[in-house]
Amino acid sequence: MSGKTRKLPEDIEMKANSYIRNKGSRYRAMLIIAGIAVNAVLAFISYRAGYPIYLDTIGTIGVAAVGGLFPGIMTAVLTNVICSMFNGDAMYFGIVNAIIAIYTAWFVRGRAKYKVKDVILFIISAGIISGAISALIQWGLLGGPQNDSLRSLTDSMENSEGYQRFMMFMLINMGINIADKGLSLIITLILLHFIPRDKRALIRNSGWRQRPLTMDEIKEMDSISDDISFSLKRRMTLMFVVVAFTLTIIMGWTGVRLYFRNVKEEKIGTAMSAAKFAAEMVDPDKIEEYISIGEEAEGYKETEDMLYRILSTASGVKYLYVIQIRNDGCYYAFDLETEDTPAYEAGHRSDFESAFIPYLPELKAGEEIAPIESEGLSGWVVTAYYPIKDENGICRGYAGADVSLSYMADYMGDFVLRVALIFAAFLMLVLAYALWMTGIYMVYPINKIVAGVEEFIGAGTDQQELDETVRKLRSIDVHTGDEVEKLYQAICDMAMNQTEQMRSIRRFSENTVKMQDGLIITMADLVENRDSDTGAHIQKTAAYAKIIVEGLKKKGYYAEKITPKFMSDVVRSAPLHDVGKINIPDYVLNKPGKLTPEEYEIIKTHTTMGRKIMEKAISTVEGENYLKEARNMAAYHHERWDGKGYPEGLHGEVIPLAARIMAVADVFDALASPRVYKPAFPLEKALSIIQEGAGTQFDPKCVEVFMEALPEVKEVLNKYNQGV
Repeated sequence: MSGKTRKLPEDIEMKANSYIRNKGSRYRAMLIIAGIAVNAVLAFISYRAGYPIYLDTIGTIGVAAVGGLFPGIMTAVLTNVICSMFNGDAMYFGIVNAIIAIYTAWFVRGRAKYKVKDVILFIISAGIISGAISALIQWGLLGGPQNDSLRSLTDSMENSEGYQRFMMFMLINMGINIADKGLSLIITLILLHFIPRDKRALIRNSGWRQRPLTMDEIKEMDSISDDISFSLKRRMTLMFVVVAFTLTIIMGWTGVRLYFRNVKEEKIGTAMSAAKFAAEMVDPDKIEEYISIGEEAEGYKETEDMLYRILSTASGVKYLYVIQIRNDGCYYAFDLETEDTPAYEAGHRSDFESAFIPYLPELKAGEEIAPIESEGLSGWVVTAYYPIKDENGICRGYAGADVSLSYMADYMGDFVLRVALIFAAFLMLVLAYALWMTGIYMVYPINKIVAGVEEFIGAGTDQQELDETVRKLRSIDVHTGDEVEKLYQAICDMAMNQTEQMRSIRRFSENTVKMQDGLIITMADLVENRDSDTGAHIQKTAAYAKIIVEGLKKKGYYAEKITPKFMSDVVRSAPLHDVGKINIPDYVLNKPGKLTPEEYEIIKTHTTMGRKIMEKAISTVEGENYLKEARNMAAYHHERWDGKGYPEGLHGEVIPLAARIMAVADVFDALASPRVYKPAFPLEKALSIIQEGAGTQFDPKCVEVFMEALPEVKEVLNKYNQGV
């Protein structure tokens, strides 16, 4: 039951978050639709009225400011798709609208408030960018200004041609776009004023598939990938760019090739039809007469007029002529004059072009041939020949029709540019969607999980920090609905289980420590109970040892040695410093008078015996390092700083630090407490003796911190030596 009760609030919270996200998504869709509608309606009004101000970016700016990059670009592109229904050139300017969406999303990113100078800078820069790009599109693709007012203003400029005329048009277009973007921004701000702040936050955050991140958190998440040579974000971005760009190139090139092939076939068919029709209009029996005397021949003028009518009705046919193939060349009977090229006179002889040489046998034989593609003085053309035969089936000449493909190549370049402009806007939309999806479904959730796991690892064994990091990890709230969410849930469960295991281990360890400490105190009490006059000695020496080790830590003495574990080991081990007395006979241990030299030697053996007892315990209880400090205390707490102590005559810092600490604590308690062989010394006398022993009997640093902690020392005395 406890497990279910604990999960219930999380389930409710997840359902609440899901409801909020769905609600935000609906608001975002409504915002995009509203933005497109505002753009399209105002653009339609402006277009029909002939205003030079376009008003087709109001919704784009508003949606990008509220919803972010992808909704802004979607609004921009779909706006131009709809506007193309009443303005055929609108799709070419989709890239301009998309760039404004990108610029707006970048401009508002991370800004809570907008200064006047920032707004002015946005209006001017957006106007310059959109004005320059739209001017290039109009001038380079559409042949000039598309608005009547702009066209009239540009045409009214005197003494300006070519480049100067274009630059003047661009400057005028930039100025108009600055006014357009300023008006658009003002209208946008007015419209946004009616959208509550909480609704705007809901719309902006509806795309997240985890807890929404602040700008600082986003920067932090982005920085996680900085030390990765080829991060997931870079890899996915590159993949989408390559795929989208490749598909765009392939689709565009395929479309161009198909269109070019279809148009070429259509033009060739037109040329063949024109040649065939022309062949039917020419009298085969008079071709030689036409070649010989030209216009003087009977019916020549009438035939030429019919050929001109055929040329005028054959769309795409550039040249129409009638020739006769002879061994020394081709002779013209008719050659129709065009605007580009003057006509050959009747009887004019021309050499065979290289492209026609392979077909001469068929031409001389009067056979039909396939259209010939050539590059010559007339440019890139396709020539269709049709034989002109008399009633006996003898070929008297050929009617030829040339279709120029050069203009088609020029047109295809223009077509490619138009396709590129249209695809560019959709390419931006695809890339924005790809980056948005990659970010919210993969990059940011994974980076946030990585940061949470690293923080969990950094918590170490600190239970409070572990609990806090688990709480933060669960607050990420990833809900991508895919493998990332499954991984996140597994990591959360693992972290929670590990934290609970750590809690159980800590409780077990604490219980073990308490049991061990109880055993230590019991063992020490056994020794103390044999000593008739060492009342509360182990408690007081442990308290003094704690005062000294904390003082050394505070002063920064022996910083490399005094760690939290060392301090704990010293305090826990202090009660065992006299454990070796368990082996001292009672008559020596409790003798009321002065010990004889032999008895003193016996009492000194409690240090070596204490070391043996502790070493045996250490070998039995593996890993319990605190017993090593107990061994040091038991063995060396009677060593002196000047080397005159026992059992080994160690001196200075060669004596283990724990033993040097215990030496001060042990002697002070012996001085300040009554014994069977002496009364308790006054506090001042005891302190004086300790002070005098600094540098000879005791470590001077241990004495220094002990003397500086007299208030704490007196508290210990008052607690255990009532009346002293």
